Amino acid sequence: MADVLLTVGTRKGLFLGRRTGGRWEFGEPHFNAQAVYAVAIDRRGPRTRLLVSGDSAHWGPSVFHSDDLGATWTEPTAPPVKFPADTGTSLERVWQLHPAGPAAPDVVYAGTEPAALFRSEDRGESFTLVRPLWEHPTRSRWEPGGGGEAVHTVITDPTDPDLVTVAVSTAGVFRSRDGGASWDPSNSGVSAVFLPDPDPEFGQCVHKIAQDAGDADRLYLQNHWGVYRSDDAGARWTDIGSGLPSDFGFAVAAHPHRPDTAYVFPLNADSDRVPAERRCRVFRTRDAGAAWEPLSSGLPSGEHFGTVLRDALCTDDDDPAGVYFGNRNGEVYGSDDDGDTWRLLASHLPDVLCVRAAVIGH
Repeated sequence: MADVLLTVGTRKGLFLGRRTGGRWEFGEPHFNAQAVYAVAIDRRGPRTRLLVSGDSAHWGPSVFHSDDLGATWTEPTAPPVKFPADTGTSLERVWQLHPAGPAAPDVVYAGTEPAALFRSEDRGESFTLVRPLWEHPTRSRWEPGGGGEAVHTVITDPTDPDLVTVAVSTAGVFRSRDGGASWDPSNSGVSAVFLPDPDPEFGQCVHKIAQDAGDADRLYLQNHWGVYRSDDAGARWTDIGSGLPSDFGFAVAAHPHRPDTAYVFPLNADSDRVPAERRCRVFRTRDAGAAWEPLSSGLPSGEHFGTVLRDALCTDDDDPAGVYFGNRNGEVYGSDDDGDTWRLLASHLPDVLCVRAAVIGH
C-alpha cells in the first residue's frame, strides 16, 4: 500500500494526514484560524510542491507554498494574486489552485472571487490576470451564486496546454482553445431550471467538473440540479442523473486510472442541503453515467446531515484508488479500495471546505 498525503482545508486551518504502512496519522493544523478554500499537490518538479489558498480575517487572502510536504511554508513578499489597478477590483478569495499538465510544467492556474482566472508561470509564486476571460462580452450579465461569483474549477488537457476549461458560478462553463486568448461558453445541454429560459447560452450554476481518466475530452459535471457528461470537452452535455436519489449536489470526482468511472455525493435539494434521503452515501458509476451504485460500507448507517461541498470529494492516484470526502460536520472519510469500503479518518474538525490527496511514496 503506497504512502499517501491527504490535505484537508477547513474553515479554521489546514490539516495534513499521512498514510504510512496502511495507518493514518494527522498532525496539528497549519494556518490556524484561516479558512483554506483550495489546496493543490503539484508533483511535476523535482520536489512535490503544496499550494494553499489561505484566507485570514485580519490579513486577507494569500497563496502559500511548501516544498517539504508542509514542514515549512513560504508566502511571497508581494501579494501573489492581485487584480490590476485598472480593474477597480480587489481579491475576495482564491477558490481554486490547479497545476497544468506536464506539457506546461511551471504553469499553475488560480480561480478567484470575483470571478477571474489568474495564471502563474513560476509554479504558483506569482500570478497574472487572464484578461480575455475577465473582459468577456457576457461578463456584465454574470450573476453571483449563493457562494459568490467565482471561478471555482479549472481543467487543462494533459497533452495540450492551450486547451483550458473553467467553471464559473453562476455563469457556467467556458472553454479556451488558445491558452486563454479567447473563450467560448460551453453549456449546450445543461439546464438552468431557475432561469426564465432553462437552456441559455450561459448562466448555468455549475458546481464542479471532473475529467475522465481514459479520455481527456470526457468530462463529468455536477450542476445546481443535474449531473451531466460531455464526450467532446464540453461542447455538448448529456444528462446522466437517472438512477441517483437526487441530482442536486456540489461534488464530483473521477477515478484516477479507470475510464468511465466517477463519483458524486447527492444532496436532498437546493432548499434542503443535507445528504440525499439523510443517508451518508457516495455514488459511483463505472459506465460513464449509464448506471449508479451506492457506496456505504463503513459509513454511518443512521440519519446523517454532513453536507459535502464542491471541493471536498477527491481521489488519490493509487491503484486501487483512494477516495476521500470531508463534510461540514468536520468528518473525513476515506476508502483505499476504489470506494467499496470506508472508514472514518478524522472527526471533530472545523467545517471541511476542500480535500486533496496524492501518493508520495511506496
